[in-house]
Amino acid sequence: MKALFSVAFLLSISLAIVAQQSLTITTEPNAIIWIDEIRRGTTDASGKLALTKISPGRHTVRVRANGFKETTTALLSGRRTLSVKLLPTTDQAELLFQQAETAREQSRDDQGRQKAADLYREAIKLRPTFPAARVGLARVLLDLNQFKEAHAEIDAARRARPAYAEASAIEGRIYREEAFADDAVRSFRRAIREGGGVQPEAYVGLARVYEDKGQFAEAIVEFRKALAQLGDSEPVIYQMLGAAYERIEKPKEAVAAYEKYLQLAPNGSYAAAIRSILDQLKREAAGEQIIP
Repeated sequence: MKALFSVAFLLSISLAIVAQQSLTITTEPNAIIWIDEIRRGTTDASGKLALTKISPGRHTVRVRANGFKETTTALLSGRRTLSVKLLPTTDQAELLFQQAETAREQSRDDQGRQKAADLYREAIKLRPTFPAARVGLARVLLDLNQFKEAHAEIDAARRARPAYAEASAIEGRIYREEAFADDAVRSFRRAIREGGGVQPEAYVGLARVYEDKGQFAEAIVEFRKALAQLGDSEPVIYQMLGAAYERIEKPKEAVAAYEKYLQLAPNGSYAAAIRSILDQLKREAAGEQIIP
């Protein structure tokens, strides 16, 4: 029975891989691309982004580039290329929001985060009902450990947009940082419902809560759900997955996860540490078999 299960499992994985297709999106240079509200990358200097793991069927593509109006378009089933034309914008709230997003992503200290927060607030002042700016500000406030203020921004975002999966996921992260595990789990699960089952940030959040509780097998399940949706766009989750496998003494699975991280991020912040422990893990894994 176990052998049959393994064969069936491997067959289902193989079919899923075969079903995936490639997609090249062409738009403005340095544009951020979301597919079904999952961030998949940034276009290069020529305005192109090549993706290799797109499931068949219809998708929604959202594109944002600084100085342009954000655009959402449909990706029809079977399309291998998509060209998205963006129109310049003079909307000051939108332009400030774009500057805030760039500042947040580039910030490396509290001074940079405060600059991003100020830009978000300027955008919100011009457009009080701006849920994306509220959520962006909440992310910065979370990084600044200003939890009460972060909750206030999430509440404001949800008043403007009641079913908002990203807002619920950030709310879950705030609760986790405050050590309110049950509240965090409720928010993460609400985010997943609001996202129609597609909300990798919430799955990662659930995994981290399970880790906090020492429930590493349950954490692994959630990490794998997130990875199935992200299409290898977040290598750090493979590092988290590898660490969780180590905690339940599954060295072969840990090695596989760590090697995937190194494949995707050979110069990543965890790369040196992972390389230093891989040989030992491989010795521990000798003679063992990975259980899917």
